[in-house]
Amino acid sequence: MKRFWTYGLYGLMVIALIGIGLFSGRFVLYLTMRIMILSIFAMGYNVLFGRTGLLSFGHGAFYAGGAYGLALAAIHVSPHPLLGIVVAVAMASLMALIIGYFCVRHTEIYFAMLTLAFGMMVFSLIWNLREITGGDDGLVGISRVALSLGFFRIPLTKAGHYYFFVLALFLFTLWTIHRILHSPFGLVLSGIRENDRRIEFAGVSLRNYRLAAFVISGAFAGLAGGLGTLLESNTAPFSAHWTNSASPVLVSLIGGIHTFAGPVVGSLIFVVLREIIERFTHNWMLWFGIILLVMIMGFRGGVVGALSDLLKGKARVLGGS
Repeated sequence: MKRFWTYGLYGLMVIALIGIGLFSGRFVLYLTMRIMILSIFAMGYNVLFGRTGLLSFGHGAFYAGGAYGLALAAIHVSPHPLLGIVVAVAMASLMALIIGYFCVRHTEIYFAMLTLAFGMMVFSLIWNLREITGGDDGLVGISRVALSLGFFRIPLTKAGHYYFFVLALFLFTLWTIHRILHSPFGLVLSGIRENDRRIEFAGVSLRNYRLAAFVISGAFAGLAGGLGTLLESNTAPFSAHWTNSASPVLVSLIGGIHTFAGPVVGSLIFVVLREIIERFTHNWMLWFGIILLVMIMGFRGGVVGALSDLLKGKARVLGGS
């Protein structure tokens, strides 16, 4: 019965997203695409944070790796969007493999500080390699050319068409992350989070599994970075800054780090709340921070976790009566 309701809710979400793509204006399409791209970023990140128990403050580097990988491929090789997405994911995965090799040797605060250091190093490289990255100006004019798939072409310059391209990759991410988390690999990651010593005594290589989770989360960060570049038609060095690395952390905490839907719900709240507050006050960062702090401290286990506990409590009361 629980599975039926779960799949029903996801079905309604897909129908709602399709409806938005068919009937909404440009601003709503843009806002929804931002939510889906942030959700991809956060879902990948939560494989590392929520499932494996490793807190990273450097995932903006992989987002930027995907963004600049797609931009450089579009400028110097081909502007085909699928090629750019493949390059974005490959670039971010390679960066995650190299950085993760050094970081997963440590845990807890040491791991977090190492990822922060590597992230800021990537930010510094992007800022200073002006001939390649454009420096503080970034790379501009990244156009969305038509998506050619054999017998037909989809002009992604139209917001509605690009919306469905993002939606397809968002649904692919949902399916892939669900498969990963409910696989034997995902169960091992959960075991590492709960009791890494017991898992190690069982003969499992902690470093290899942590590195695999790190690369997977980096790959989805790169996918989000590539999609974000196509949405905005430019890149910016601050995509590698620690402030961008904090976004998936906040989103996961708001939605619920130990829930599958938490990153999606957290992304929705994060983007919409920020958009609303910015319209009413110039000090939006102050009020935005206060509201997020109240939500994180007030909802134990995030919004999704709190709602789940509430529904379970009501079910027990009804069952007892």
